[in-house]
Amino acid sequence: MAKERFEKPTGTQDVLPGAVEKWQYIEGKARDLCRRFNYREIRTPMFEHTGLFERGVGETTDIVEGEMYTFKDKGDRDLALRPEGTAGVVRAYVQNKLYGEPDVSKLYYIGPMFRYERPQAGRYRQFHQFGIEAFGAVDPAIDAEVISMGYQFYKDLGLKDVRVELNSVGNAPSRAAYREKLLGFLRPMKDNLCSDCQRRIERNPLRVLDCKVDQDKFTDAPSILDSLDDECITHFEKVKMHLDIMGVEFTINPRLVRGLDYYTHTAFEYKAAGIGSIDTVGGGGRYNGLVEEIGGPDQPGIGFGIGLERILLILEDQKVELETAKPLDVYFVALGEEADIEISKQLYFLRSQGFSAERDYLGRKMKAQMKSADRMSARYTAILGEDELKNGVIALKSMSTGEQQTVKLEELAQALV
Repeated sequence: MAKERFEKPTGTQDVLPGAVEKWQYIEGKARDLCRRFNYREIRTPMFEHTGLFERGVGETTDIVEGEMYTFKDKGDRDLALRPEGTAGVVRAYVQNKLYGEPDVSKLYYIGPMFRYERPQAGRYRQFHQFGIEAFGAVDPAIDAEVISMGYQFYKDLGLKDVRVELNSVGNAPSRAAYREKLLGFLRPMKDNLCSDCQRRIERNPLRVLDCKVDQDKFTDAPSILDSLDDECITHFEKVKMHLDIMGVEFTINPRLVRGLDYYTHTAFEYKAAGIGSIDTVGGGGRYNGLVEEIGGPDQPGIGFGIGLERILLILEDQKVELETAKPLDVYFVALGEEADIEISKQLYFLRSQGFSAERDYLGRKMKAQMKSADRMSARYTAILGEDELKNGVIALKSMSTGEQQTVKLEELAQALV
């Protein structure tokens, strides 16, 4: 009977050695960026109660309507794999009473998210996001800080031609006024719109503007910027002022509404060419009512989410070289049984001192071991035979110059520095 051959699920990927170092490099850049901007890491569960996303993300979003991986556990509880990061972080912020801290809570996360959608370039059913959330401040300066932080992240990675698109989606009163203007524009064309747009017109007309199918029909749609009240206008102007002072270039896109229901005031996206028709590589915005919606006090918040898979695609397309390969410090070559035992001792000692070191475990001859050292980009090979062992020394060969020297065994670590 033939054994079943298993393959990875559709829309997932195996990140193998050689590629995983690129992920580690990007994640390292993200962590260093957060250190510089004084954001602290938070780690939340990969699954939450389904109701959290229905309330937090919005029942009329694509995510909740059809993209979530939902299931019942053995206790008959409705759970979902997290489709995005913000709702879980807000839940943790509320449950753990982080709002009691005297300063603004500035948090970041890196991890997998899950959405059931058609896989395509840069889009998977299990994907990874780097995101930040800042709670407790309504100051437009922190909106600008968050936007500039993502912008700086792309610069740190060496990406070119990344641009910021900016909009204000206003507050509840201004959105209500805009909703009526937008409905007056959309209703006459309802029969000519796609089924998703027809369904959304009455439930959430702002989401219609986010449609990729009928985008060309909305050229003359009213702008939300014309419906902003004085509070929203003042906030938006100050955000732009802070970005100007920082030197962060941006363009205004009045049809940018983002795909989640919780945004208020500032909304933004990062755009970059290089992955076909998809040019959005990240985005975010302000969500002043979300903490209260999820059961906490009335605390403002703002954040962004950046997809790591899309970054990797653009880095490859732009031929950006990442500093990922750190050479092996030393590769040991043993000649003889006693030397083989001594090398185990030397190998462990050097590793305990912070050096990267390797040896042969396949019983190969010296020539094959030297080739292995070369494949691993070792800086040095350390060759130990019976004569060297008797004299308490080891032959150390530089792989870049070919020069060889004899070093006392107890001084090997100093010679590798």
